[in-house]
Amino acid sequence: MITVADVEAEAERIAGHVVRTPTVPSPGLSALLGVPTTVKLELLQRTGSFKARGATAKLLTLTRAERAAGVVTVSGGNHGIALAVMAGMLDVKATIAMPRSAPAGARDVAAAAGARVHITDTTAGAFALVDELRDAGLTLVHPFDDPTVIAAQGTVGLEFAQDAGDLTDVLVSIGGGALAAGVATALRARRPGIRVWGVETEGARAMSAALEAGGPVPVELSSIVSTLSAPSASQLTYEHASALLTDVLTVTDAEAVQGTLDLADHAKVWAEPAAGCLLPGARQVLARVGEDARLGLVICGGNATTADVSAWAGHLGLR
Repeated sequence: MITVADVEAEAERIAGHVVRTPTVPSPGLSALLGVPTTVKLELLQRTGSFKARGATAKLLTLTRAERAAGVVTVSGGNHGIALAVMAGMLDVKATIAMPRSAPAGARDVAAAAGARVHITDTTAGAFALVDELRDAGLTLVHPFDDPTVIAAQGTVGLEFAQDAGDLTDVLVSIGGGALAAGVATALRARRPGIRVWGVETEGARAMSAALEAGGPVPVELSSIVSTLSAPSASQLTYEHASALLTDVLTVTDAEAVQGTLDLADHAKVWAEPAAGCLLPGARQVLARVGEDARLGLVICGGNATTADVSAWAGHLGLR
């Protein structure tokens, strides 16, 4: 497992390449949830999500030969965008495998940044293609199964611990689990009594399934939230989650999309459903810990378009 020293080292490595995003109290969410609520606005990060941190850190560790050969990854959207953009800025060739379920906008942004984008029918197919390309000599920048990536994502938690007030509970979205693993490592080291909760959607329960099974297992993916849709957790992220998270909560796709709409209405931020899932998750937390809680929410990304959210809301019968 990584340590807070690893997170601090990655903070130094990526300084100047990424943004220290704002941490602000949210009067609107505090009123909506009934308890003081602070948000970490990682949707204002370069490339629109926290993924720029891990991608940048890994790119900066490459040898000259690895840089020349190029990098490859699999992504449901945000990691691919981040790797494409940051690789382009660092003059490294990037290849991105994306499932067909990934938002078209993500594919377009990655391609516009100069990456070569391959579309596969399924997420599992995208992972299989990446294995082939890695065997051909490209360096894998895994979206979550990499200690450098996890530690770099943990810089979100390091900043949250430094910039937020006295929080009792922090909620973090989970796809493959790198963000939750890194944030929990930093927060639990800096504020030992804090509770850190992961949130997944019901159709993308990679970490919940791993915790139930005692280790990573394949899961069937049916969630519209492609940015949380990992086919399984990794052993590394599972070990962090089982050791550091208070629990992993699940919400429906409808709740996640409604959360996006509520974040726009009450927090005045445009977040994707991968962050919108935190609001129904917060209500579950409050039902368990009581009204004396002081919440922190990691608003992890904002790369869904208004058209995307409108389509999902219509499909799910929301307003």
